[in-house]
Amino acid sequence: MSELEALLQQLIGGEDENAEKAALALAKFGEQALAPLLELANSADSDQRWWALRALAQIPSPQSKAALIEALRDPEINVRQCAALGLRHQPTFDAVPTLLEALASSDKLLSRLAADALIAIGHQAVPDLILAVKNSNPTVRLEAVRALALIGDPRAIPVLYSVLSEDSTFMEYWATEGLDRMGVGITYIQP
Repeated sequence: MSELEALLQQLIGGEDENAEKAALALAKFGEQALAPLLELANSADSDQRWWALRALAQIPSPQSKAALIEALRDPEINVRQCAALGLRHQPTFDAVPTLLEALASSDKLLSRLAADALIAIGHQAVPDLILAVKNSNPTVRLEAVRALALIGDPRAIPVLYSVLSEDSTFMEYWATEGLDRMGVGITYIQP
């Protein structure tokens, strides 16, 4: 058995500590590890899909990014969470529409991880995030404002100002944080 085969077996062996070591070690194989990991990413076993995505997140490639984007629609929430986290490590503009869908998840962790991936994408995601702030879903709006605040793109200044008048402490916090980070400090006193 080759070292690559042994690491793949360790990855799906059911021992989380060993699987994590294998996921990190598989990265050194790069393109050579892609085919078997992509196959595992389509396994019927959600645990195998999760670990395959964990390993793919360590191998920068268009195939890895595509698999992570596809996994954002997996039926298992933990697999979708892993995919969103992986896209934070391998940001790609191609993931923006699917990450925006993930912001609307009823799972708060997935929403937060999707927003973190959008933050990693950065300035390219700003126009879509500005539109997301106009969404009626409160979770989407909050995570979009948080993302805009942490990206710090001046194009977001008007929308950050607009949410200051809303009756939401969290929205106000992130809008103020974003404006402060961009050097547009304000003092807001509600009449």
